[in-house]
Amino acid sequence: MVLPGFFRATKNWDVLVIHQRRLLAVFEFKSQVGSFGNNLNNRSEEVIGSAADLWMAHHHHAFSDRIAEGEAAASSYADSEPDADPGLLNPSLRSDPRPPFLGWLMLLEDCPASNSPVKVQEPHYKVFDEFRNASYAQRCQILCERLAERHLYAAAALELSPRSTREHRALSAATSLRSLFKEFAGRMLASV
Repeated sequence: MVLPGFFRATKNWDVLVIHQRRLLAVFEFKSQVGSFGNNLNNRSEEVIGSAADLWMAHHHHAFSDRIAEGEAAASSYADSEPDADPGLLNPSLRSDPRPPFLGWLMLLEDCPASNSPVKVQEPHYKVFDEFRNASYAQRCQILCERLAERHLYAAAALELSPRSTREHRALSAATSLRSLFKEFAGRMLASV
């Protein structure tokens, strides 16, 4: 489950889908029970940073045979090649410019502490309105929506589940577990 990174040597992911040496999909799964305050901020920084690292590594050919075959690392940082197609951001991917599917799932404890409004601190500047009086679950929902909207992840899901049951629910259809895997299935069908 290890992939090379750009800002760090490697990252352990939860699921990799590789077919004929092509990286098709990468998944990260997280869960959180209690201690929502700082931990949700830590998970947010982690998920954003992991995506930034993966996309930079992808841009610099970390998941291609080009590096695996021993080409000098310095040349992997080149942004273009003399015979490159000027229309491609990453010319070395001429044979297959499709990026891998990147998915993230957060399983959050469904309890009063995760569903109650949380105050924000605004000592210097105002926070975005959608965070004002939002619960930790709603903040995580906003994170999922924005991860997908900004194309850091192909899909991001939030599922809430009480501590001692198998029940779970999503706050929206767009960021549900079902939507995450529908997006993944569609991408895989398009890849074959």
